[in-house]
Amino acid sequence: MLTALIIRNVVLIDRLDVEFGPGLTALTGETGAGKSIILDALGLALGMRSAKGLVRAGTDQARVSAVFSLPGEHLAHGLLEKAGIDWEMAEDLVLRRNLGADGRSRAFVNDQPVSARLLHDLGALLLEIHGQHDGQGLLNAATHRPLLDAAANLQKDVVSLSKNWCALQEAKAHLHDVVTRRASADEQSEFMRSSLEELDRLDPKTGEEDALAAERAFLMQAHKLAEKVEAARTVLGDDRGLEASLSSALGALEQALGQLRDGEHSEVVKLPLERGAGALERALIEMDEAASALDDAGRALDIQPDRMDKAEERLFALRGAARKHNVSVDNLPQLRRELTLSLDSIDNLGVEEAAARTAMETAQGRYDAAAQALAAKRAKAGKRLETSLSKELAPLKMDKARFAVRQTMLPPEKCGPGGCDQIHFEVCTNPGTPFGPLGSIASGGELSRFSLALKAALAGKDGPTAMIFDEIDQGVGGAVADAVGRRLADLSRDTQVLMVTHSPQVAARANTQFRVEKIENGKTTLTGLHRLDDEERCEEIARMLAGADISDEARAAARSLLDAG
Repeated sequence: MLTALIIRNVVLIDRLDVEFGPGLTALTGETGAGKSIILDALGLALGMRSAKGLVRAGTDQARVSAVFSLPGEHLAHGLLEKAGIDWEMAEDLVLRRNLGADGRSRAFVNDQPVSARLLHDLGALLLEIHGQHDGQGLLNAATHRPLLDAAANLQKDVVSLSKNWCALQEAKAHLHDVVTRRASADEQSEFMRSSLEELDRLDPKTGEEDALAAERAFLMQAHKLAEKVEAARTVLGDDRGLEASLSSALGALEQALGQLRDGEHSEVVKLPLERGAGALERALIEMDEAASALDDAGRALDIQPDRMDKAEERLFALRGAARKHNVSVDNLPQLRRELTLSLDSIDNLGVEEAAARTAMETAQGRYDAAAQALAAKRAKAGKRLETSLSKELAPLKMDKARFAVRQTMLPPEKCGPGGCDQIHFEVCTNPGTPFGPLGSIASGGELSRFSLALKAALAGKDGPTAMIFDEIDQGVGGAVADAVGRRLADLSRDTQVLMVTHSPQVAARANTQFRVEKIENGKTTLTGLHRLDDEERCEEIARMLAGADISDEARAAARSLLDAG
C-alpha cells in the first residue's frame, strides 16, 4: 500500500509530508483548494507525464517521493529484478521524481537512477488513479475489449496472438517480396539468358585482352622480322666457302700437331697450334648454332595469313561485349558467373515462392486458431463479467440495471493483433427498455457507478496495491452516494483506497479523512493537507452538508453519517 507521500515545490505546495494507512482514506476540501495538485504530484512520482509548470514559481526544482509497503510476492519484484534494481522485499519501496524548472526530470527507485519508462511501468503495478471522468473511457468501445481481457486475465493470450499476427504479417510481406521479385525477374530473364549464351560462346578469359593486344602488336611487325631473318639465312647458306676454309685450316693445324715431335723446343709451338685449332673448331660450331637459330626464327615467323585477322576479330568481339554490358574485358568472366547465379536464382524463385506461400498459409492457420481460441475465451469471460458486474450494481442502487457484453466477429480484412472479434458493453437501466451503448443509455451518475462497479469487479490479487478515485461519485447524492461510499468501503477491505470526494455520505465511510486547505499569508497562497480528528471530521462533513454556514442540524446530520459509517 501507499504509506507516505513527500512533496516539495509543486505548484502551490512548498512542503508536504503525509502518511497514509490501510482501508479507505478520504481527501476533502473546498473547490480550488488544491486536491488536483496533490494528485498531479503523486502522478509525477508514478512516472506519469511531467510538465515544467508543476514546478513552484521561484524555485528551480520540484521533488516528489511516494513510499510503498508491499507483500512478499508482489509483481514489482520481478520487474525490478529484470531491470537490475536491488530491492529487499522487506524494505519499503520509494519512487522519486525530480523535475527541473527547465522541464527535465530524473527518476529514482530507492535512490537508484532509473528511466521514466521503468518508473511508469512500476507505478502501474502499484497504484491506479481513476478520475472523475473515468466513466467517459467506458463510452469508447475501443476500451471494452482490453477491459474484458484484464478481467479474465487473458493478457498472455493477447500477447501470444499479437506475436502470431506479427509472424503472419512478416510471412505475407516475404511472399509479396518473392512474387514481386519473380515478376521482375521474368521480365529480365530473356535478356539475361541471351547475354549468358553470348558469353558462353565467347568464353572470355581473365587477361585475354592484354595477351591479344600483345599478339596483335607482334604480328604487325612479324613480316619485317621475317625478311631480316631470311637475309641472314641466305648469307650463311650461300657463303659455304668460309666454312670450307675454316675446315681446311682446322685440318692443317691438326696434321701439324700430329707431326710435332716432343722435345725441348716443341712446347713453344704446340700451345699456339692447340689454341688456334680450338678457336677454329668453336667457330665451326657457332656457325652451325647460328644457322639452327635462324631456322627456328624462320619457322616462328612463318605465320599463317589469317592469324592477324583472327586475333583482331577476337579482340574486337571481347571489347564489344564489354561495352554492351558496361564492364571491362577482364570482368566479362565475372559477369558470366553472376549471370549464371542470377538465372539459377530466378529458376529457384518458383521454389522459393511455393515455400513462402506454404509458410504464409501456416502462419495464417496459427493466427486463425489462436484468434478463434481467444474469441471463445472472451465469450466465456463476457458471461462471467456480466454476472460479476450485476452483483456489483445492486449495492450501488442499480439493481434494476442490466449489463451485457456483446461480441461481434470481424471479417478477415478487419482482423488485427488483438483478434478477429470486437467487444462492446451495453446497458439497460430500466426494465422493459432495450439494451444500448453506455453513452446513449446511462446518465453521468450512472456512468460513474458503472465505472466503480467495473473497477470493483476487476480488482484481484494481482492488481495494484492501492487505488485512487478522484470524484468518481460526481453527479450522485443521497442514498446513491451512500451506496457508493459503502462499495468503496467494501473494496478497501482488500485494497487500499484513497478517494477525493465532495460527497459527505462517501467521506463518512472513510477510515481516515484529510482536508485539503488553501493557506494565505498575505504574500503567497499555499496548499496544505491536514489530517482530521473526530471532531474536525464532524465539522468538515457538516460543512459539506450545509456549506459555509454550519448549523447544529448539519453537525447532527454529520455525526449521524459518521456513526453509520
